[in-house]
Amino acid sequence: MIESHKLKKRDRYLNKLVGFQDTEPVKVITGIRRCGKSSLLKLMVAHLTETGVRSEQIVEMNFESNDFRKMTSDDIYDYVKKRIVSGKRMYLFFDEIQRIDAWEDSINALRVDVDCDIYVTGSNAYLLSSEYSTYLSGRCVEIKMLPLSFSEFLYFHNFEVREIESAFGGVRKQMFDKNGERYELREAFEAFMRFGGMPGIADVGLNQEKAFSLLDGIYSTVIVRDILEREKRRGQKRITDPILLRKIIMFLADNIGSSVSIASIGNTLVNEGLLDDGRRKGTPSAHTVQAYVNALLESYFFYEIKRFDIKGKEYLRTLGKYYIVDIAMRNYLLGFRDRDSGHAIENVVYFELIRRGYDVAIGKIDNAEVDFIATTVNEKKYIQVTESMNSEDVRKRELAPLQKIRDNYEKIVLSLDSGPDNSYEGIKSENLIEWLLEE
Repeated sequence: MIESHKLKKRDRYLNKLVGFQDTEPVKVITGIRRCGKSSLLKLMVAHLTETGVRSEQIVEMNFESNDFRKMTSDDIYDYVKKRIVSGKRMYLFFDEIQRIDAWEDSINALRVDVDCDIYVTGSNAYLLSSEYSTYLSGRCVEIKMLPLSFSEFLYFHNFEVREIESAFGGVRKQMFDKNGERYELREAFEAFMRFGGMPGIADVGLNQEKAFSLLDGIYSTVIVRDILEREKRRGQKRITDPILLRKIIMFLADNIGSSVSIASIGNTLVNEGLLDDGRRKGTPSAHTVQAYVNALLESYFFYEIKRFDIKGKEYLRTLGKYYIVDIAMRNYLLGFRDRDSGHAIENVVYFELIRRGYDVAIGKIDNAEVDFIATTVNEKKYIQVTESMNSEDVRKRELAPLQKIRDNYEKIVLSLDSGPDNSYEGIKSENLIEWLLEE
């Protein structure tokens, strides 16, 4: 549990839960382990008690706990039924329920038999896979949770951003710690790029050894429980080689933001001597590599982004990209590196767009590429990400794909150094850190 004296707010997600309170669908909170799902349930329980719901109307079960993890689906149903308060609506909270075989039977039965509002968390997309859709299709709403944003990172680590009047006119943002010490935002951003957004880091402090120890625990749990153990429970034998799994993880972590295919993953691993080639016995096929990649996507360790042909107005099947859910996890796996820091900040922008509710794709226009097309029902944005816009050569390179796009949607270049101008022929140039704080 993420708790330092009291739970830190995650209003972006809590407000969504409150918005669905007392509606018929089961509320399903998904996301990688330790990103804050259990704490979100506790925040929701606190909200209920603060608004007059009595404690006996609330049932909480965490299936990581010894108290519950050996239960069957029938045991869950019986446990809740014994605690029903006659004539009152019940609020049922089930944490990491995917560990229980046939969990959906008990949830569906409770939904039908009891006047209740149900909240469920899970660390694997298998929770909502097609095999369960017949039970919960149309009867659940998914709330996708991510590690901390940059703004949340500052809040969790007890920093406050204030606007300070400049000696030369205008205002600029600076950051203060709880003792009133002043820091530049760039320092905080560099700390975020190093330590990432796992909420538990706030408990151990910005200490590299302790942070990596925590990340090691998350990594091991995801790999063992959410991938290898889950395969056993499903009775499938596709993902049985932890060494191959780690090699694929290392490849994807090394290539965030690069266009890759399943074939290129296999070929690279063969070329580097990490896999046997097809002439030897026991070589994983492209189908096997795809199964391993899918498992990593299902556990929310990596996210895949598709390419969209802007002129042809269609998604392309080839050469998508992968981003890692938390940039510190990459530092833990590969060590700190400066040579591809551009891809690292791209990774941060991708997840910030997802947090803000955008559907995100890579844009292809002729032979050029736009880093992100971000769309909602009501808006569309084209976004380029680069470290600096100070160099004229970089400006030309980053602006060229956006200049090819003929529609009137917003076009933005985000960078840590936004260059001499705020706009280039209608294309905005914005400071990345300021943009991250806009939420």
